[in-house]
Amino acid sequence: QAQLEESGGGLVQAGDSLRLSCVPSRLLSSIYNIGWFRQGPGKEREFVAGIDWSGDSVSYAEFVKGRFTISREAAKKTVYLQMNEVKPEDTAVYYCAANPTQHWNRQSLIRYWGQGTQVTVSS
Repeated sequence: QAQLEESGGGLVQAGDSLRLSCVPSRLLSSIYNIGWFRQGPGKEREFVAGIDWSGDSVSYAEFVKGRFTISREAAKKTVYLQMNEVKPEDTAVYYCAANPTQHWNRQSLIRYWGQGTQVTVSS
C-alpha cells in the first residue's frame, strides 16, 4: 500500500494555477511532517515547501515564496500545494515526502517518498 499518494499534475500554460494533492497513509498523517520536492529535467531534486503534522508551521524555498502555498486539511491530513502564476521553470516531477523532522534541507532525513506527479508549464 502506498504511503503517500500524489495527484493533480498536468500540462498548464505560464501564468495559470494548479493544485497538487498528497494523501498520506493513516500512520503517516498523524506523526510526520509533509513536504513537496521537485526535480526538473537535468536538475537535482530540490525542496519546494513543507508543513508540519499539525499544519501550524510552514517552510518555503525562496523561489516559490509568494506564488505557492502549502496547506494541510485538518480532518484527513491531505496536504495541498497551490501553485499560482506558474512559470516554465516550474516544470518538474513533484514529489510528496514524509519527514520526521522539519529539516527540509537534508533529503537524507526523508523517510517516505511518493511516486511523483508531472507538472509541465508551457510558455
